Amino acid sequence: MMAIMLSVVIFASSDAPAGEWNRLPALPDKEGFAGPFAGVSNGALIVAGGANFPDKKPWDGGKKVWYDTVFVLEKPNSEWKVAGKLPRPLGYGVCVTHGTGVVCVGGSDMDHHYADAFRLDWRDGKLVTIKFPSLPKPLANACGALVGDTLYVAGGQEKPDSKDTLKLAWKIDLAATELKWKQIDAWPGSGRMLAVAASFDGAFWLLGGADLVVGKGEKIERRYLKDAYRYDDKGWKRVADLPYSVVAAPSLASTNTSGFFILGGDDGSQVGVAPDKHQGFRKKVIRYDSKTKMWVEAGELSAPRVTVPCVRWNALWVVPSGEVRPGVRSPEVWSFTPKNKE
Repeated sequence: MMAIMLSVVIFASSDAPAGEWNRLPALPDKEGFAGPFAGVSNGALIVAGGANFPDKKPWDGGKKVWYDTVFVLEKPNSEWKVAGKLPRPLGYGVCVTHGTGVVCVGGSDMDHHYADAFRLDWRDGKLVTIKFPSLPKPLANACGALVGDTLYVAGGQEKPDSKDTLKLAWKIDLAATELKWKQIDAWPGSGRMLAVAASFDGAFWLLGGADLVVGKGEKIERRYLKDAYRYDDKGWKRVADLPYSVVAAPSLASTNTSGFFILGGDDGSQVGVAPDKHQGFRKKVIRYDSKTKMWVEAGELSAPRVTVPCVRWNALWVVPSGEVRPGVRSPEVWSFTPKNKE
């Protein structure tokens, strides 16, 4: 199956194009996945694991299923192949591309959150899994980014039934002779899950997300966040708040030379709307401008997705599958080419 070259130009507030979207071959699954791992190994795009509702939607009593399938796309105009399997069905972890493979950290299945870490390598047509040191705690719904050779992981939840979020962050030097996780100071704000991570300007950025609080009738509810922080060798620093709450937007945030983009996300505006009446997630694209140190509008998405990675593949940023609205996924794979000059 050849790539469908459907292009969508998104526009910045200055009417200058922020970038162009193209559809790549869809994943060979009719539903698609939320929470997959994704990255690049030896030039090939890998998408692995994740979860969906294969039979009935959740409002009809459907059961959520986690997967261990690993797919590989060797070129943008080639066909997806089934490359192998993860160590277990798994999704909603942190993933980054480093060296020759995709580093996967944490994640969940139906019953547990995990501390496991490993790397997926696509070598000469075969999938190789390399075990890494486990995290100090199990977690899922965290975010992470690679700054140089150092992977940062922040936030998330320790257990499927956790009534709070983690306010913890770790780092690991993936170029070190001995791999070891090191806890770093926590950011100044509240704990959070499903935040967006970015690597920009030599720093790790932690953006938005949701905390968990006790609401009416002792029910646990999400508190949507828009505060934002960066971390470097000087510690944490609060930066300009997001213009609205952003939860579960494709992470890592895609970057260009003058800042980075956040591609949509859940802003909490449809909390309480029945899942089958949900209108989909926010279409707005925003960009952090490194010169003004402020957020600016950068157009709209035609196909907004959440709970999905954003992967750098050569000159492209790829959003492979993801959630269209609660309980509904899409197998579509979209690529974004940011403009370097705004």
